[in-house]
Amino acid sequence: MSSERAEADTVSLEVSEGIAWVRFNRPEKRNCMSPKLNRQMRRIIEDVEFRDDVRVLVLAGAGEAWSAGMDLKEYFRETEAEGLGAIRRAQREAYGWWERLRWFEKPTIAMVNGWCFGGGYGPLFACDIAIADEAAQFGLSEINWGILPGGGASKVVADLMPLRKAIYHAMMGENLSGRQAEEQGLVTEAVPAERLEARVREIAAALEKKDAQSLRATKWAVRRVVEMTYDNAEDYLVRAQEALHSFGGVEARKEATRQFLDEKSFKPGLGTFDTAKIGR
Repeated sequence: MSSERAEADTVSLEVSEGIAWVRFNRPEKRNCMSPKLNRQMRRIIEDVEFRDDVRVLVLAGAGEAWSAGMDLKEYFRETEAEGLGAIRRAQREAYGWWERLRWFEKPTIAMVNGWCFGGGYGPLFACDIAIADEAAQFGLSEINWGILPGGGASKVVADLMPLRKAIYHAMMGENLSGRQAEEQGLVTEAVPAERLEARVREIAAALEKKDAQSLRATKWAVRRVVEMTYDNAEDYLVRAQEALHSFGGVEARKEATRQFLDEKSFKPGLGTFDTAKIGR
């Protein structure tokens, strides 16, 4: 039997000061992702994406773990017992919200405490910035129970880590600490546990001050050009800048230029311009 936690209770949401705090909420299961949780994550992402009171999304875990990956009982055993259709449906539900998070309209931050294993690498990669407790544990344990790191996990480590480190991590099934994960490129930064939320808030506050349309265009551009040749990326970025103009980019750039040249009120290398003055 599946756990008794209601589907709506598998994820919690709190919006405060421009930040949507989205938390995996199965602490009794170390926040393993189940079909229920995956469906609820999709709903919440779609609910907050265009809310005017949300500027940044933070994905965290309730309790002592971020996510220990896929729930072996609910996601695998129970869906496999229902046949191929159930398996494909469960896969689409999981991969679907990871994709929506990857192309979320606003900046996203993973705040990683405790365990981040296996399937947890999907949403980890989907977030733009990942800040971890330096004592957190990252692991691909699939090799230890006879399968390969699927669900995109192998692609995640191949993209984020040096090749030799990625292969070793996947083949050995040994854990990385948060500090090691930072050193090998799996997360952006690792900090002491007592500094984790404060550091995430610092980054979120800085992002909130920047032009929202420019942020969206920038995060999408960086993700797209990773797999392009230089020439294709150069051309894509020219077109992306032109597209940004249609979303207020011209007005934003003119205002930033005015503040820099005329007011001399900011320096691009030392901070962001005052976006509240756009269109005044």
